Amino acid sequence: MMKKAVIILLGMVLVCSCSEKKEQGVKAPTRVNTMVVSSSSSHGGQSYVGIVEEREGTAVSFTSMGIVKRVLVSEGQAVSKGQLIAEMDNTQARNMLSSAEASMAQANDALKRYGMLHDNGSLPEVQWVEIQSKVAQAKSQLDMAKKNLADCRLVAPVSGIIGKKMVGAGETALPSQAVATILDVSNVKVKVAIPETEISSISSSTPSSIYVEAAQKTVMGGKIEKGIQADALTHTYDVRIHVRNADRKLLPGMVASVQFAPAAPYVAKQAMLPVTAIQKSSDGSLFVWTVAKDSTAHRTKVSIGNTSGNQVTVLGGLEMGERVVTDGFQKLSEGTRVVY
Repeated sequence: MMKKAVIILLGMVLVCSCSEKKEQGVKAPTRVNTMVVSSSSSHGGQSYVGIVEEREGTAVSFTSMGIVKRVLVSEGQAVSKGQLIAEMDNTQARNMLSSAEASMAQANDALKRYGMLHDNGSLPEVQWVEIQSKVAQAKSQLDMAKKNLADCRLVAPVSGIIGKKMVGAGETALPSQAVATILDVSNVKVKVAIPETEISSISSSTPSSIYVEAAQKTVMGGKIEKGIQADALTHTYDVRIHVRNADRKLLPGMVASVQFAPAAPYVAKQAMLPVTAIQKSSDGSLFVWTVAKDSTAHRTKVSIGNTSGNQVTVLGGLEMGERVVTDGFQKLSEGTRVVY
């Protein structure tokens, strides 16, 4: 009986030991950054990387110094012209207004009393002019006090969205110090750096197709503004493409894939990937790491075309909708489980 109990105990120890080893052998998924392959309509032209910019930005600020009482907007919030953005502590301004109103009342009372004497000819003209001057000065001070009180309220001079908030409640605002920026994104611009050898092929009316992955949106570009001064290091010229943005889905800072159409259009479907996502195997073939539906990584051979900046055109090997690893692939091997 004792021997049988010992055998059962040893068996349980072995099972537990094997279970612990099995649990220890399970590796945690490798964290990676990925992107989903999407098509970009090509007209046979070169593809470029662009950045979405606001059409116009307005910095709003108080005209005097004071303690900010409250800020009523947050970054990314849509505001309308005339909407209250922030308020400053108006205690001093209200006191100045009360003083100015008292001075105005006193000046008006003097004007009324001395006016009867002036009408009767009992008041020298010089003294009458002096009284009128004091009334004008009191009115000027009253108007200024009213303006100072009104200036404690900061309202939006234009409609748009709040780009950045620089001052919070309790902080001291200085004259002309920006409290927030209001961005007009009803129309936006897409800035693209064009090599000096290619800038001559682009005019103000060159058609363009723009795909913004963050907004999952493809739009046609409008009028083009061409810069006239090249970057000294990269020898590129900045061009800005006007784009309608009625739904406000395109926001400043979003990355865009831009293609300009040549005279003879050719429509094809191609994928754009970061250059760093392309790897080279020992036999010289190119591949990328793709993520399967079960979150495992696999090598996928690809063929590539032209590069533009940090982007490369993938001509074959990938299907639209596949997920490609763009960063963190250094620790991957075939079948590695990943998390993104």
